[in-house]
Amino acid sequence: MQYPDRSAYPDRNAYPDRFYPVVDTLDWVRRLTGLGVGTVQLRAKDLNDGEALQLVSDALEIVKDTPVRLVVNDYWRAAIVAGAKHLHLGQEDLATADVHEIRKAGLTLGLSTHDDAELETALAAEPDYIALGPIFPTTLKAMRFAPQGIPKITEWKQRVGNIPLVAIGGIKLEQAPEIYAAGADSIAVVSDITQNPDPDARVKAWLDQMIEPA
Repeated sequence: MQYPDRSAYPDRNAYPDRFYPVVDTLDWVRRLTGLGVGTVQLRAKDLNDGEALQLVSDALEIVKDTPVRLVVNDYWRAAIVAGAKHLHLGQEDLATADVHEIRKAGLTLGLSTHDDAELETALAAEPDYIALGPIFPTTLKAMRFAPQGIPKITEWKQRVGNIPLVAIGGIKLEQAPEIYAAGADSIAVVSDITQNPDPDARVKAWLDQMIEPA
């Protein structure tokens, strides 16, 4: 497979990429890899240790020898054993994870936040990026937290400083310029891709948006 040329994308070495899709299957990882996405999070729930290790290993094989950075959600033990390089944890998973072992294995660490207490917890772990959500209402998962709204992005960015800030939750392509302008360094996208009637075209539109002049 010939990998798409990403040389025109700004900050193509920044992590995570400004467009950061989150998907739950190997088929999606394969599809996004072929479309030229730079950072992909694999978020599959309720797997046992063996299933998680198999999934992560298979996903890493898909992105092998491509520029794609695969981010493993939650399964930090599987990520270490399989040789992954990037990890994302929610607050509940962070509470039970061994951050020392994660860092010892050389993984980057992204963390979810929803309120002030979670932000303090996340900052104490010295993460490689912080995610804030949900920005808008989302139907994909039950959320304990109300939508944050765009102004919260600006507040969070001021508080995290140079740490990359990822906005997530119900965000569509048409809202991306306002989200970036508010201070987000990256936008994590789920349903705007996975529930789109033409996912490939939507992904390409997100990638094209990355190279448009501000």
